[in-house]
Amino acid sequence: MKKLYSLFILLLLLASCSPQASSSPQPLDNSPLSLATSTPIATFEPIVFAPAPSGARIGDSVPAVLREQVQNLNLSNFILDASPFVESNPLLSEKKIQWVYALVAPFPTVTDGVTLDQLRLAWTEGKLINGMPLLMEESTRDALTVLWDAPASPPARIVSTGELLDEAWSESAWAIVPFEELQPKWKVLTIDGESPIRKNFDLASYPLIVDFTFQTSTNSLISNSLLSNYDPSKLTTVILTGVTALVRATAVTMEYKGVTYPGEKIRDVLREADIAHISNEIPFFTGCEFPKPDATGPLVFCSDPKYIDLLTDVGADVVELTGNHFADRGAQGMLETIEIYNHHDLPYFGGGTNLTDSLEPALFEVNGNKIAFIGCNKPDVDRFPTARDFRPGAAPCDFKYLAQKIAELKTQGYVVISTFQWNESYDSRPSPQQMTDFRLMADSGASIVSGSQAHYPQMMEFHGDAFIHYGLGNLFFDQMGDQSWMPPGIRREFYDRYAIYDGKLISVELLTGILEDYSRPRLMTDDERYGFLQDYFFYSGWLNLVPTPTPTITPTLTPMSIPTIVVTPTP
Repeated sequence: MKKLYSLFILLLLLASCSPQASSSPQPLDNSPLSLATSTPIATFEPIVFAPAPSGARIGDSVPAVLREQVQNLNLSNFILDASPFVESNPLLSEKKIQWVYALVAPFPTVTDGVTLDQLRLAWTEGKLINGMPLLMEESTRDALTVLWDAPASPPARIVSTGELLDEAWSESAWAIVPFEELQPKWKVLTIDGESPIRKNFDLASYPLIVDFTFQTSTNSLISNSLLSNYDPSKLTTVILTGVTALVRATAVTMEYKGVTYPGEKIRDVLREADIAHISNEIPFFTGCEFPKPDATGPLVFCSDPKYIDLLTDVGADVVELTGNHFADRGAQGMLETIEIYNHHDLPYFGGGTNLTDSLEPALFEVNGNKIAFIGCNKPDVDRFPTARDFRPGAAPCDFKYLAQKIAELKTQGYVVISTFQWNESYDSRPSPQQMTDFRLMADSGASIVSGSQAHYPQMMEFHGDAFIHYGLGNLFFDQMGDQSWMPPGIRREFYDRYAIYDGKLISVELLTGILEDYSRPRLMTDDERYGFLQDYFFYSGWLNLVPTPTPTITPTLTPMSIPTIVVTPTP
């Protein structure tokens, strides 16, 4: 009994030495888990992925080319739709596909671009600045609906792909098309200054891009061609220019203001092109005398060899030698000129050390595009002697050879650019024979036919699949229009910029300039450009057929004033 009592006392002492529990009340856990066990067990909702697609599903917004590419993969199970309509599924192979669209107008359109706000308003109201409906095919409307919701009434008008261009031209209406449907008869309009046919195109800030998702249960790799319809590595730009003649007042200005002075205001435009073309009529000649602003007597010209720095400074990539004055200093001057071009790694065409050399095209391959330049001198008379077997000179116009060579180059995958030094005139209209000769080159397979002879700009036309511009005017020359025989507007100049993509000419941009200071062109103001384009769309026969859209600026309709500018030496 005494032992039991002692054990009881010991247990009480041990209990009194143990830690005291917190007096704070603890919440009761009445969950089934707490009633079943004192050890908590985590639970997870089961993740159930959608089953692999059964059959093929292609959304209405998918453009025809993308639709065809996917169908050609011969897959039995896949989904292709605008990305918002396709849920991500790790059990399926998936590709994101980016599709670029362009805002376009008929080529004889003066307006160069709109803001994104204007375009969104057009989508909302179904009209653009020119008051016409916005045309597009049905899949384009559905794709843009993904971006901007459905268009309000009246909606954008739906036109089938094959009729879109003709209907737009007949109504002077604008349209939105997938990038792959661009062709030269469309003018690509900028949106907030961005255009997919330009080298500085910023894809990240461009609004007309729709993302598509392609899913399939097939484990095979999906073709890289499905990534996008736009690849900047496939784009090549070419700028063609008119007459360059570094003589008379132009040369005097270069002597006093610097050799590179004439190119200062258009240098960046020419440099940006992958291939910048210069048609230099005049030979470089070491014995060339100091220039005079108003040369009298026979028009026998030459340029100081140091003037080559102007051509290299503006980024010239190819030089045309078809000019009438190439032979002014005889064989010595021509051979020295060619030697200078070779020294500066400047390819040339349309002239050469002999007949064979003169007829050879200048060939380029840039960004996967093969481009050929070929040209000839039409006058080919005693005053302007052309190349022969043992004589340098400009290439004569052997039309049988040219037609055959152009066809051959086209079959080899070249985009052919054919140029002419045709008989000079100071008229916007080409002669009937000039049109016949230019069209022959187009019929032979040239994509671009351009007149390098015209000091005064001439009209343009589409002939089959080719773009013909009969004369671009001057580039670097001193014709300011202050002589009585010169027509008004001789200071105005075209620089034609061509976009070539994946082996095909897809767009033509008419850049416009005006000559100042007997030597230095600059880009036109909006008012100047308005009048110039209106004039030449009219001369080309388009204005009577199509009421071309125009910008909301007040045009300058009065004749251009021609200031008298005197070149004075600087101290």
